[in-house]
Amino acid sequence: MRHFAALSSLFLLAACAGTSQPIVDALPTASVPVVRETTAVRTRDDAADDPAIWRHPGDPARSLIVSTDKKAGLYVYGLDGRTRSFTPAGRVNNVDLLADVKVAGHPAVLVAASDRSDERHAALALYTLTTEGRLAALARLPAGAGEAYGICLWQRAADRATFAFVVAKDGTIHQLQLDLAGATPLARPVRQLKLATQSEGCVVDARTAQLYVGEEDVGVWRFAADPSGAATPVLFAKADGRQLVVDVEGVALAPQGARGGYLLVSSQGDKAYAIYRLEDGTYAGRFRLVANTAGVDGTSGTDGIELMLGDFGPDFPGGLFVAQDGDNAPETQNFKLASWRSIAEALKLD
Repeated sequence: MRHFAALSSLFLLAACAGTSQPIVDALPTASVPVVRETTAVRTRDDAADDPAIWRHPGDPARSLIVSTDKKAGLYVYGLDGRTRSFTPAGRVNNVDLLADVKVAGHPAVLVAASDRSDERHAALALYTLTTEGRLAALARLPAGAGEAYGICLWQRAADRATFAFVVAKDGTIHQLQLDLAGATPLARPVRQLKLATQSEGCVVDARTAQLYVGEEDVGVWRFAADPSGAATPVLFAKADGRQLVVDVEGVALAPQGARGGYLLVSSQGDKAYAIYRLEDGTYAGRFRLVANTAGVDGTSGTDGIELMLGDFGPDFPGGLFVAQDGDNAPETQNFKLASWRSIAEALKLD
């Protein structure tokens, strides 16, 4: 794998989605070595996109990563980076999962992917995940108008109601309530939110019922996740060319306590990741994933990211961070795995 040198110029141009944004004043950016990488996806060019993490409750080292090849289907990897399964699914762009749900009355790990097979009509593809890393298809459900890009799931604490947020390319966010009681799941539209331009990555903080969505050329917005809440977005993190450089891509959470912790954002324009404090939106630092001593390269532009705190075995004792690698030449794209403890120590986070 190639080694990528850290960017050091104070004036760089980020070419993203047809928009160039100057990095006007480079900020200190920590370097964090990757631990390992996944097997590369089969499809060439821009194919790998977004990961989700399932933590094995009894043996964290047997945890799994579900990820998309947005031209072909869904991969499941072990923490060793090896492929556990591949499920043909067409053009599934982003993926998310919930571990503590019941499907047809039985405990299950629910996996949801945004299906963009029809660019005019978004769809939601649902699966269950086994502990051995196999996916079983449940349903493909209509999600609303537009080309499906982002997806995130949320289970409301008060009544265990399950919701999916499907982010269309044009910034429309379709909120669906899922009915998982029967043999075939159903989805009922409950609300529609809107951002002005192309959007994708999203995540819900279940503790505070807040939805965070990345608008690629603008920044990260926050909404009330509950359908009874206000539909007006609040700008949480602006793409300013310093802390965060367009394209704004994946978003992920590092929750701590009742309301604290961090939001991580893929600053794709300068191949880095920005971190913000959840409680007040203040900037906490930024980092890049770089090559390790075993010769595994870092990331070079990232679409989707995911983070889960907790014990994932000796290589990831404080949590697991997974990031798509946009340039894994000479092989096709893949995903890089890093230790949250290493990230937190490099940035001196609480």
